[in-house]
Amino acid sequence: MGFRGDGGETPAQTVVVVGGGLSGTVFALKLSHARPDLKVVVIEEGRRPGRGLAYGACSPRHLLNVPVSRMETGLEPHFIDWLGERPAEIADALAESGGDLSAAFVQRTLFGAYLQERLAAARTDGSAPGVQVLRGRVAAALDDGRRGVRLEDGRAIEAGAVVLATGNLPPSPPGRTDAWFYDTPLFVPDPWAADAFDDLDPTAPVLLVGTGLTMVDVALRLAERGHTGPMLSVSRRGLVPKAHRAGGVWPPFLKDHIGEPPIVLLKRVRAEVAAAESQGVPWQRVFDAARPAIAAIWSRWSLKERRQFLRHLRARWDIHRHRTAPRIDAALQGLLDAGQLHIRAARLAGFALHGGDRVKVMLRPRGGGEGAYDAARVVNCTGPASALDQLAIPLIESLRARGLIKPDVLGLGLESADCALIEASGAVSTWLYALGPLTRPAWWEITATPEIVVQVDRLVARLATAQVDAGPVADAAEAFLDLGAGI
Repeated sequence: MGFRGDGGETPAQTVVVVGGGLSGTVFALKLSHARPDLKVVVIEEGRRPGRGLAYGACSPRHLLNVPVSRMETGLEPHFIDWLGERPAEIADALAESGGDLSAAFVQRTLFGAYLQERLAAARTDGSAPGVQVLRGRVAAALDDGRRGVRLEDGRAIEAGAVVLATGNLPPSPPGRTDAWFYDTPLFVPDPWAADAFDDLDPTAPVLLVGTGLTMVDVALRLAERGHTGPMLSVSRRGLVPKAHRAGGVWPPFLKDHIGEPPIVLLKRVRAEVAAAESQGVPWQRVFDAARPAIAAIWSRWSLKERRQFLRHLRARWDIHRHRTAPRIDAALQGLLDAGQLHIRAARLAGFALHGGDRVKVMLRPRGGGEGAYDAARVVNCTGPASALDQLAIPLIESLRARGLIKPDVLGLGLESADCALIEASGAVSTWLYALGPLTRPAWWEITATPEIVVQVDRLVARLATAQVDAGPVADAAEAFLDLGAGI
């Protein structure tokens, strides 16, 4: 049975997956298992398919932001069992968790190695059905009415379905002020690039633009490299991610309040936090209990309410929701206590080069006044970009030019209906899909493993029955409510 769509039977039973990170890898493996008659082609730019950016561009010091129990994907062997065969590599994590591997925060590189191994074990040479892995960059969708993609090297792959699983995109420049500076060697546009800190004097001052998880990773990476110079991290509010804390349970409490506006829900969360703390339960369990309802809440909000949340509440939600492992928090506090790292709430106001290897960064502190900081590097730690209408990504440009996709008005990603991408006309595609962060406009939080696995499983079930033209499943966001506080 071939995939069904407007064009009938396709020349080959092929599904193309653009991106070989977490979402692309898990999807490819699960679809191939459900439909062994299909050829599932994973196209990945990186040298180590399966890892992606999150689990590839990191050092052994970087830890997962959640415990092992929340990184299960449904693949065999389970991640926890795979880890159990590597006692030396998880010794520190087990010591921290009191011997409970499910509650341990292990190295991010281990999860990357796990995914890479699963993909390598399943891949074929491409002459038979199964998982095929191609290294390259997708440049455009096929034209002449054909479905599929074309790589930069000219290879063309026709397919019954194409799934975009590109993960988080590289960060955009942090502002429009003195944009000329971003073309100088003193600016680091992508902190994960291999040469990001080449030739940096270890005693030189560094400015980190952003105070979120990327900043935490970069500050610790610099310290690990032996950097002893001062680091200043700035963002509009100066908020830093909170740490995980073990213990306690709290029941889900938002299911009956879906549809209420952001401010009302914020008050409910605060009330639950106060109640939990009065009972000795950490506030972290309240946020865990709220997570399963987030997709449904987001889907019910109006555009105005979504804007309100993004402008006024997102930053505070993020630092409580996207937390750091205890060891990472301790290392960050060490940098702060030693005075090597400082956090400020400020905006960038301008740049002025001086001395050939320094830049004076003018700052506008929150609350008024002026400030300045001399830096040898300005590092973009603002996190992944999402406003696709402002990015010149060849594949996205190709799809948009043909009206096959529709970037959302809030700059979060692509409009979709239960993973099926929505065309410029408003029609739901019968062959083009997306997973992960690209679908943020519909799901909001779709970067963590539990949410991505739910999304992957729904799309696999849909494609495995060949019902590509069946239309979106109603109330897709409700699927998250079944995950419970364990999400």
